[in-house]
Amino acid sequence: MAPTAAAPEVALRSGNARPMPAIGMGTSKYPLVPETTRDAVLAAVEVGFRHFDTASLYGSERSVGEAVVQALRCGLVASREEVFITSKLWCTQCHPHLVLPSLRESLQNLQLEYVDLYLVHLPVCLKPGPAAFPAKREDAMPFDFEGVWREMEECHRLGLAKAIGVSNFTTRHLDKILAAATVPPAVNQVELNPAWQQRKLRAYCAEKGIHVTAYSPLGGQKWSGTEGNAVLESEVLTEIAKSRGKSIAQVALRWIYEQGVSPIVKSFSKERLKQNLEIFDWELTDDDLVKISQIPQKKIVIAANGIFSTEGEFTSVDLLDIEIVEE
Repeated sequence: MAPTAAAPEVALRSGNARPMPAIGMGTSKYPLVPETTRDAVLAAVEVGFRHFDTASLYGSERSVGEAVVQALRCGLVASREEVFITSKLWCTQCHPHLVLPSLRESLQNLQLEYVDLYLVHLPVCLKPGPAAFPAKREDAMPFDFEGVWREMEECHRLGLAKAIGVSNFTTRHLDKILAAATVPPAVNQVELNPAWQQRKLRAYCAEKGIHVTAYSPLGGQKWSGTEGNAVLESEVLTEIAKSRGKSIAQVALRWIYEQGVSPIVKSFSKERLKQNLEIFDWELTDDDLVKISQIPQKKIVIAANGIFSTEGEFTSVDLLDIEIVEE
C-alpha cells in the first residue's frame, strides 16, 4: 500500500515547536494490547501519518515509542524530527512537584529525548497516586492552575516539551492559565465534531492564538451512556457523502479541517487510516457547510461521568470547576 501524500502542517505558537501535522492518530484503546497498538502505529506510519497522540493514562506510550524506533530502523522515517509526538499529564500528576517527573517518565516510556507537545489532560486534580480509572470522587482536589502551568513552562524551557498546551479546557479554565502564563498554551485538545461544534470555544481560541485539536472527531465516545452515533448516523453527513463520493468519516474530518481544527482519529485499521488521510485534496461546498452548521448539537463526554465512579461525594471541589460542558 503506497503512502498517502503528506498531510498539511500547522504552525504552533511556540518558539521551539516544529509545525504540527494537521491530522493525528489517537492511541487510547481499552483494553490495551501493547503489541496491537505498536503494530497499528507502525501501519499508520506506513500509510503516511506523522502525528501520534498518547498519554500516561492510556498506557500506550511504550507502544508508540517502540513503533517509532522500528520505523526509524526500517527507514519508514529518516529521523526523529519527522514524527510529531503528543503526550499528556494525568490528573493524579497535576501537582506542581509532579509535572516534570511525570514528563520524564513519559519520555522514558517513549524512548525519546523530548515530546513535540505536552498537554494537561484535564482541568482536574486528583490525589497523587496510580492513575485509577474511573477515579474516586473523594480524591478530587483543588487545581493549582498557576503552579501546574509554571512547571509545564519549565518542561518547555528545558526542551523536554517543544510545545505545551491543555486538553478539555473551557474558556474559563483558559482564562486562569493565560492570567498566569509566560508561555501561553499552544493547543487545546477537546471533543469536537459536526455534532458538537464548539463554536464559542473555537472563537475564543482563535482570538488567543491557541490551536484547537479534536478528539472524537467521528463521535465515537460512549462515556455518558448515549445510544447511536450522531456523526456517523447523521442524515446530513450521509447525504453530503453520497453526493461527493466520499465516506461519512471523510466528510466529518474534512469539515473539521476546514474549521482550522486538527482532528485526532482513532482507528487501528490500516485501510481506514489511509482513508482518513484522503481529505486534503477536495473541499466542501458552501451549501455543504450551511447544512452541517444546522446539525443539532449534543455533547457526548461529560467530565463527572467520564472520570469518576458513581460512588462517593465531591469533598473539596465544586463540580462546576471540573465540568467541561461549553455550550
